[in-house]
Amino acid sequence: MKTAGKMILVQGLLACACAVHANEVQRWDMNPDTSIVWKIKDDIPHYDHIEMSGKRISVVLRYGVNQDRTFSVNKSLVWPMLRTIPNDTHASLMRRYDWDALDCVTVDGKSLLSGEQVKEISIKGRLTAKSIVAHQGHKVEVIRSYMPSISHPAMIEIYKIVNHSNNQLSVEIPKEKFSSSTDPSKGVYGSYIIEGYVYGYGHYHLQSGDTLCFSSVISARTSNEKPLIVDAFKENVSRDSLVRMWTSDLLVLDTPDSVINRMFALSKIRACESIYQTKGGPMHGPGGESFYAAIWANDQAEYINPYFPFIGYDYGNESAMNSYMHFARFMNPSWNPIPSSIIAEGIDIWNGAGDRGDAAMIAYGASRYALASGDLQVARRLWPLIEWCLEYCHRKLNSGGVVASDSDELEGRFPSGDANLCTSSLYYDALISASYLAEDLHKGKRVASEYVKRAKVLRKNINDYFTATVQGYNTYAYYKGNDVLRSWICIPLTVGIDERKDGTIQALFSPRLWTENGLLTQAGDKTFWDRSTLYALRGVYAVGETEKATAYLHNYSSARLLGDHVPYAIEAWPEGEQRHLSAESGLYGRIITEGLFGIRPLGLHKFRISPRLPQGWDYMSLRNIKAFGTSFDIRVERSSSKNSINVEVFNGGKTRVYRLGKSGSAVVDLW
Repeated sequence: MKTAGKMILVQGLLACACAVHANEVQRWDMNPDTSIVWKIKDDIPHYDHIEMSGKRISVVLRYGVNQDRTFSVNKSLVWPMLRTIPNDTHASLMRRYDWDALDCVTVDGKSLLSGEQVKEISIKGRLTAKSIVAHQGHKVEVIRSYMPSISHPAMIEIYKIVNHSNNQLSVEIPKEKFSSSTDPSKGVYGSYIIEGYVYGYGHYHLQSGDTLCFSSVISARTSNEKPLIVDAFKENVSRDSLVRMWTSDLLVLDTPDSVINRMFALSKIRACESIYQTKGGPMHGPGGESFYAAIWANDQAEYINPYFPFIGYDYGNESAMNSYMHFARFMNPSWNPIPSSIIAEGIDIWNGAGDRGDAAMIAYGASRYALASGDLQVARRLWPLIEWCLEYCHRKLNSGGVVASDSDELEGRFPSGDANLCTSSLYYDALISASYLAEDLHKGKRVASEYVKRAKVLRKNINDYFTATVQGYNTYAYYKGNDVLRSWICIPLTVGIDERKDGTIQALFSPRLWTENGLLTQAGDKTFWDRSTLYALRGVYAVGETEKATAYLHNYSSARLLGDHVPYAIEAWPEGEQRHLSAESGLYGRIITEGLFGIRPLGLHKFRISPRLPQGWDYMSLRNIKAFGTSFDIRVERSSSKNSINVEVFNGGKTRVYRLGKSGSAVVDLW
C-alpha cells in the first residue's frame, strides 16, 4: 500500500438598435486566468464539442453534463500522419473512444463516480471538469483534464482525486490498458497500433486533504515503431507553457471590452495549434475530423498565413512559408491553374471544383505575408509565386475586365457564375501589395507602376461589372445575373473598395442576411459560414463604420465565447456541425489587426494605420506585435479634446506619436 503525500498543485456592450444574438444563452463566464468556465446550475443537460491539436494528433471532445449531473465525454482521435487507403484528403487514422480510466477506480471499495455531481467545466487550451462525489461517509473532488500532446501522437488525460473527508480513504486505481491493431491492407504504412495505458495505478491511502494524481494516455504508431511511453505531467507543463505564450505573450490585445479581449486571446490557441509535423514539412490544417496533413489556397494561403507574422509564432511562420512553397511547385509555363489543395503530406493534390480563383487567393495571401514578415529573403522567395499568380489572373480577365473562374471557395454549394466578386477583389488587393513589394525588391519602377495601373483599371471594372441593386439594396451582384443577396458582397470593403459601402453595409446587416448566428451565405437560405461574418466585420471597420462594427463584434464574440458552443469561431451550419476549423480563428484575429487597428502593409518595414477607436472606449492597445521584421507595441488613446486620437508606436526604445482625426490615418516607418 502507498500513502499519497499532500500536494499543492498548481466590458460594456455598446448600444445597438439591432439586437444581434438576442436569443443566445450566456452559459459560460470568464475567469481571471484567461480561461472560460461553465458553473453548472439548472441548465442541463447540455452537450458541446471542441477540437484541440498537437503536431501529431488532433482531438475532438464531445462532452457535456447529463440530466443527473454526471459527466459525459467521447474522444474522437485523429492521427494525421498515419495515412489510410485511399490516401486522399480525409485519409487520417481516426477512432472514437468512450474509454475512461475513472470507471474502475474505487474509494473504500465503492465506485469512485457513484453519485458524481459535476460542478464546473473550464477551457483554456485544455478541457477541465471538476466534480464532487459525496456518499457513504466520504467526500472527494474529482478533476479531469484533457489535452493533446504538443509533439507526440498521443492524447493526455490527467486525473486528480482530492480527499475532502475528515477520515482516511482507501483508493484503488486498476492497472488498465488496451491495444488494437488496424488492418494492414488499409494503411499506407501497414498496420497501426492504438494503445491506451493508465499510469500511476496501485493502491493508495489518502489522508484528509491529500491529492492523488494519475494519468492515462491513448496513442497510435506504426507496427515497426516502439511503444510510446509518455510522461503526462511533463506534457501538461509543456502544453500550459505553449498556451500561455499564445494567449499572454504574443500579440496581446487590451481594450475596455473584456469579451473581445478574451476571445482574441483564445482564438490564437486554435489558430496556432493546428499545425501538423508531416513528411512534407509543417502543414497548417483546418481540422474538423476531415482536413489534415494538407493545405488549401483559401484556409491557409488566404486566411491565416498573413496573420502569422503579427503573432510571431515561429512554427506558424514556418508552416506559412512551407504552404506557399508547396503551391509554388505547380507554377507552369502553360498557365494551367494551381490546385486548390495539396494533400496527403504534400504528395497529392485536390482540384475537384476546378479553378476556384485559387491564384488570386494565393497572390493575395503571399503578398500580404511577404510584406508583414519584414524579411527580404522571404519576399525574394515568394516573389516568383506572387508574380506567376498575378499573371495567371491577368490572363483570366473576361470581356468585362474581371477575373473568370470555374467556381469560388464554396465549390459549387452556391452559384458563383463565370466570374465572381470575391476573386476579383482579392486580385485587386494582391496587385497593390505586389506594387509595394516590387519597390522593396528593387524590381524597377516599371513593374510597380504596371501593377498599380492594373489595380486602378480593375477597381473600375469591379464597380462597373458587379454593381447592382439586389433585393432593394444598392450594392453588388456576386456574379452577373445574381439577384439574391450574398454574404461575400463584404469582400470589396476589406480591400478598400468603398464606392458602394453604404448600400453594402445596409444589406449585410439587414434581416435578409443577418441572423443571430451572423451572416447567411445567401438571403432566404439557412446556411451560414463564420468566415463571411468575420470578413464582413473586418470590412465594416475598414470603411469607418466603427460603432456598428463594434456592437456586432461584441455580440458575435459573446455568442461564440460564452454561449452554447464555445470558445472559437466555427466553420458552417448545417454542414460540418459547426466545427472549430482553425483558419477561422485567424480571420477573427485579423478583425483586430486589420479592422480595429487598420494596419495595412505598405512595405517590408512600413504600414498605414487607420485606428477605429469606438466612442465608448478611451483606449486600445496591441503589444508584442512581431510583424515587419521587428517587435513593437501600439497604443491608441482619445485625446483630451475628444475630437482626435493619439497613436503611440513603441519600437526599439523609441516612441513615435501621431495625432489623428476621427477617421485619420498615418504611415508608420519602423526603420
